[in-house]
Amino acid sequence: MGPFRSEVLDWLGGGLALPGRERDVLRVARVSPSLEEWRNFLGHLTLWLGTVALAAAVIFFFAFNWEDLGRFAKFGLVEAAILAGLLACWLVELDSMPGKAILVMLSLLTGALLALSGQIYQTGADTYELFAWWAVLILPWVSVGRFSPLWLIWLTLLNLSTWFYFSLWTSADPLLWSSFALNVVALILWEAAHRAGLAWLRDSWPPRLVSIAAGCGATALIVWAIFETDESAGMRALAALAYLSWLMAMYAWYRHVRPDLFMLAGSVLSLIVAVAVFLTHHILDTGSGAFLLIGLVVIGMSAGGAIWLKSVARKQSA
Repeated sequence: MGPFRSEVLDWLGGGLALPGRERDVLRVARVSPSLEEWRNFLGHLTLWLGTVALAAAVIFFFAFNWEDLGRFAKFGLVEAAILAGLLACWLVELDSMPGKAILVMLSLLTGALLALSGQIYQTGADTYELFAWWAVLILPWVSVGRFSPLWLIWLTLLNLSTWFYFSLWTSADPLLWSSFALNVVALILWEAAHRAGLAWLRDSWPPRLVSIAAGCGATALIVWAIFETDESAGMRALAALAYLSWLMAMYAWYRHVRPDLFMLAGSVLSLIVAVAVFLTHHILDTGSGAFLLIGLVVIGMSAGGAIWLKSVARKQSA
């Protein structure tokens, strides 16, 4: 893609190109993908679809033939697939896209092996232990892979393990705090590694996914602080302080240090939800006019947030 994609699209949107010559403008400005770029895209797409399909095929094979296979056959098939993947890692370059795809497949097959062990031997282990051991066992492959989607898979396993572990507790606040803290720490470490110059962490979409998880955790935490009446005032105040600190940190970093409109938009959405929940909890019982007031506040905040984001976008593109 050309470096002036947004400017060229603005020209086309403003009608500055001759009618009927829009495709020529896109081609000359290298906004439209070239034949080589299409070939690379289709090659990567088929590679990843094949990787996921191969891992899923092993799992569905067991599901369909569960009654017809003995336990040694089941373990042998999964372990043979893992050994074949390890052999393929020895034959290909791990920094290449096929090598990274093999590491992803090995990580998925490791989970299948753990689930198979739990089904056959009925160990009685809790669900969180499965995801925790899965994360531990694939950590060497995640470390040597230097591949951001693989790190996202590992972080997802940590989130699932944390969720299932704290869901066993009678109180909801440890679950909310742990989910919020885990994803915030992950986002901080990701940004620190990005700042340190790790080339394989320079993609913009992985930290955005992590920020969505952190933002959902922060929003859930402030909603809990608003509605929870049985908890002490100190814990509720601490949750509100954590939420406000997260908002200010998001604004400071993604507005001034590493500008990112997506991150700012997510923070604005979280703030709108928090204000709407606060008003709903405190004034909804006062009468039918409360619905109108809450609706006007949400509309006003949404409009104000959109205007502010547009101004930020213009300053970033200037």
